[in-house]
Amino acid sequence: MNSNTPVPVWLIAAWERLYALDNNGQHDSSVNVRNIQTPTLFGDVRIPKNRPAFPNAKTLADLTNGELETLYPQEGFSGHTTVEGYITTWHHEIDYQPPDGTIDIGRLEFTGGRSMFEYGVQASYTEHWWNLASGDGACFGARVLKRQPGALDRIWEILSVNGDHFIYARNRAKDLPMANSLADLIKNTNATRADILSYLDCEVSHGFVQGGSQPWEIRFSTLPFCTGQRLSFIDRIVVDPKTGTVCSRGDAPDEIWSFPVDTLVLDDLLVLFPRRPM
Repeated sequence: MNSNTPVPVWLIAAWERLYALDNNGQHDSSVNVRNIQTPTLFGDVRIPKNRPAFPNAKTLADLTNGELETLYPQEGFSGHTTVEGYITTWHHEIDYQPPDGTIDIGRLEFTGGRSMFEYGVQASYTEHWWNLASGDGACFGARVLKRQPGALDRIWEILSVNGDHFIYARNRAKDLPMANSLADLIKNTNATRADILSYLDCEVSHGFVQGGSQPWEIRFSTLPFCTGQRLSFIDRIVVDPKTGTVCSRGDAPDEIWSFPVDTLVLDDLLVLFPRRPM
């Protein structure tokens, strides 16, 4: 997770994409986009504004096949960021969409104040981003790997926190094969309903640490029924009240935890991760 150049300080923030322009100059502001950048880890979630809410659904299985189709266009990804000169690369370690052979790479232009433009390198596009909050340098990040017998450890969960904003990503059970999009994968493989449910079972959620109606409230998620819910992942993080050492609560034997980002003081850690009964 090294880079030739550190992530610039102005990029370490919570970002909202105001709009995107494609190579034909078409203006698109139809998607709620949030991005969290820490000194290394990042998270990004993109939910179409016209996606239904499905307030009565508790799981993906509660949705009809037609309702599941409304989830196909969503995007969400998380991983680590590297910078080389003017070029920034976002390495997707968890991705809601299947791999398509491209790299998420862009040239960034910081225009001062709270505005940033991103220009595509492998594809022709322009994105206008707005800094929601710099977080005053208060960042935190957690990564969870799952051991796989006879195979490489697999990225399972990533939490990226900047100030009051977070993005949490949880992988699906199995990696997807290459395809142009999730919709194309489902169509071209004649996926069964069971297949579709497994493909869609990947969570990327944005929310507020303290600024919501409850601590760690999810506001945008690839899983509609998570919206408005509290992020339970943080209950598995424990802080030693004397030393500030961060660890996981009762490690599962097949999990490997790390905390590659932590710029918080002890008092902040204890607010973010209050002690809970075992």
